[in-house]
Amino acid sequence: MRLGILGAGKIVTEALPVLATIPNIELAAISATPRSQEKLAKFQTEYQIDKYYTDLDKLLADDHIDTVYVALPNSLHFEFAKRSLLAGKNVISEKPFVPTAAELLELRAIAQQKQLMLVEAITNQYLPNYQIIKDNLSKLGEIKLVIANYSQYSSRYDDFKMGKIAPAFDPQKGGGALMDLNIYNLHLIVGLFGKPTLVRYRPNIDGDVDTSGIVSMTYPQLQAVVVAAKDADGESQLIIEGTNGRLLVNGAPNTLGTVTLTMRHQRPVELAPVDNHHRMHAEFVKFAALVDHPDTAFIEAHLDHSQRVLEVLEQARRD
Repeated sequence: MRLGILGAGKIVTEALPVLATIPNIELAAISATPRSQEKLAKFQTEYQIDKYYTDLDKLLADDHIDTVYVALPNSLHFEFAKRSLLAGKNVISEKPFVPTAAELLELRAIAQQKQLMLVEAITNQYLPNYQIIKDNLSKLGEIKLVIANYSQYSSRYDDFKMGKIAPAFDPQKGGGALMDLNIYNLHLIVGLFGKPTLVRYRPNIDGDVDTSGIVSMTYPQLQAVVVAAKDADGESQLIIEGTNGRLLVNGAPNTLGTVTLTMRHQRPVELAPVDNHHRMHAEFVKFAALVDHPDTAFIEAHLDHSQRVLEVLEQARRD
């Protein structure tokens, strides 16, 4: 994979040390706006990136690049994913993929026509513990209740209260607790149980943006509640309760820590240790492998999943 990165924000700062350790990823270029030139130059030196651009279009015109990682603010994902596909590049879009399911359908049509890879960078779908959770669901009997919480006081919340609005708190740029944090919970629940029959969202609104909120998801025999907060701290975990026992996953839904199975009247059993790799490692290892050895069925299955999540997300936003 000859990777070009669009963006120079917080997620890119976190991703670069991971990408630099994956042997079959070549960091071909990075691009952002001219105001980020000093940061781009630092990234280039620190991570041996071949080139940097202060014009996003120049990166898209670079024939050496075969794949683009769209790591821009949420509101720009669709525009630059589309432009990247039209430029003949495979696309990895940071979560949330795009604002609407219709936009994803448009991107999928372009990717299919041009025979390009299109994937969403959503960490929990690629972590080893996610498969362990799926493999053990049947032991729980009939699953009745699911509770997922991802609450962490944002480092930008104090600035937000002072009137300094970062993209993560700007509703016009796709900010808010639902899009930024609860999206991980939605991916987990939809991935494990499919699309619910009813979705309701009850947010705490501050300055026209949801700084925290609760999504309730109704299934024929199951109720799920997913919680996210950028304005408060909480114990991030996933609890799945069934007639025969329960699963407890410690940690945030983007990392999936230890998985503990407790059958009724039995001692808890730890099923999986914490993966020592960074949370973004597994997804990019897989993306690089898909570029080298395309697997259309795998990609389409994950796009179908992302499509379902976006439909749930739209229902929550409308509510």
